[in-house]
Amino acid sequence: MDHIVHYDPSLPAGIPSPCFVVDLQRLERNLSILDSVQKDAGCKILCALKGFAMHSVFPFLSNYLAGVCASGPHEAQLGSEFFGKEVHVYAPAFSDRDMAEILPIAHHITFNSFRQLERHRMAILNSNRSISYGLRVNPGYSEVEVPLYDPCAKGTRLGIPVEAFQDRSLDGVEGLHFHALCEQNSGTFVRVLEAFEERFGQWLPQMKWVNFGGGHHITSPLYDRDLLAETLRSFKGRYPNLTVYLEPGEAIAINTGILLATVLDIIPGKPDIAILDISATCHMPDVLEMPYRPEIFGASPPDERAHTYRLGGLSCLAGDVVGDYSFDRPLQPGNQIQFLDMAHYTMVKTTTFNGIKHPSIATWDPRIGELNIVREFGYEDYKNRLS
Repeated sequence: MDHIVHYDPSLPAGIPSPCFVVDLQRLERNLSILDSVQKDAGCKILCALKGFAMHSVFPFLSNYLAGVCASGPHEAQLGSEFFGKEVHVYAPAFSDRDMAEILPIAHHITFNSFRQLERHRMAILNSNRSISYGLRVNPGYSEVEVPLYDPCAKGTRLGIPVEAFQDRSLDGVEGLHFHALCEQNSGTFVRVLEAFEERFGQWLPQMKWVNFGGGHHITSPLYDRDLLAETLRSFKGRYPNLTVYLEPGEAIAINTGILLATVLDIIPGKPDIAILDISATCHMPDVLEMPYRPEIFGASPPDERAHTYRLGGLSCLAGDVVGDYSFDRPLQPGNQIQFLDMAHYTMVKTTTFNGIKHPSIATWDPRIGELNIVREFGYEDYKNRLS
């Protein structure tokens, strides 16, 4: 039986299934691009842990990036422990316990409201550490088409609108942060930046830093990096005392990883259904939330090739279906399938719903032919999430 019909033959044999595999050569390509943007544009780029938190490669990332941005104490601790550079923290709200855990490790803390700022200001000032704090603002403009992913959608809880700044003291506030992009090009960023400056430009001369958030698709082949660099250089020319941060999530690990899965059974139907050893709801939830359709090596949309299958997962959720795909040859139990671009916003969102085994995590370096199984998961991992 052919076990690699739908599997990139350039990858080595012996990878356990299921498994996330990150290609270190591709990862280094992305990091080199991001580093060139840092140097060309005079900015600092952070790794957004909400998108990519594979800490076994943090020492590799830290050779290129300025630090991490975290969404709470656990991500902050991970960045501090394994990345070893700047730690920036933002959340819609912090409890007193959160703040107590963050204060010993954070370099920047960004608040989502003036109420949160006032609640935690004294804790920062009394922490005996030099912690810079700022505010997340709503630039009042975005071009994100899917409301679920639009941080500036009507009624959003993310970011302070400019109206709330009226008669407010910004004493001690050293930075402004916005996030209004979602896998978008630099032209969109230019228009968001114009809206941001129009609304909040009067406060920028008194700041020390700005953070333009994530969603910058910098390492995509279609991204206009020259326009980004030109825009950031122009901005710094207007505000020369500001340090500029970007915190892309997807740009760091885009097109670097796969999720290897195996066909367990074929159920006859219209179309036939292939049951895999992975789950959409457990291992790639964006498929159901977005909806998002991952690409598969050697496959096409339904009916474009000779054999069409509906790919289903292992959970009891009736809708645990990745989608319909067509292949040149029939699928059989034992065939391996390779889901592409599975490094960012996948591993970080996985669950063990139904007790389904978490995929292993591996790295692959084609330059030296080295496969490293970083982590395999078992019953203890499932048990220890519960009580």
